[in-house]
Amino acid sequence: MSASSSPNGINRADLSHWARRANQAVSMLAPLWLAQLVLRFGLAVPFFRSGMSKWDGFLQLNDVAVLLFSSEFQLHLPGGPYPYPAPAAMAFAAGSAEIMLPILLVFGLATRFAALGLLIMTAVVELTVPDGWPIHITWAAMALGLMASGPGKFSLDHMLRAWRGGTHNG
Repeated sequence: MSASSSPNGINRADLSHWARRANQAVSMLAPLWLAQLVLRFGLAVPFFRSGMSKWDGFLQLNDVAVLLFSSEFQLHLPGGPYPYPAPAAMAFAAGSAEIMLPILLVFGLATRFAALGLLIMTAVVELTVPDGWPIHITWAAMALGLMASGPGKFSLDHMLRAWRGGTHNG
């Protein structure tokens, strides 16, 4: 028996070679730029849809959005739940962020900051609707993935960095 084969006759070098080839084939199906693009859109859609439901027109919050923040939504903190402070302002801030941050993500502009903003919003949503954690954890994972890897090469961030002559790490 050779040093590179196991007791059952499988050559470890061949097995390692085939594992590397299989890994390369799978990574070709999911290149980093595609994963980043899908993450950006996947995270943007639910927040944008939620944001659109809060507005009746340009800078005109609908009554339902304000009602939700003033009577329905509560922060589930120890000793609570507690009502939202300044519900009209919170509804306006949430509605604005739910429109602006997803647009930034879709275009890949200030991507890491937009993802951070949506991660913070996800944490607040989790405090508001604790039973929604299965979907909230997926939003958090997408936001963290974008914060870690950046927007990818199909983004305005990438184009601006190339235009300025800088190097790009994501």
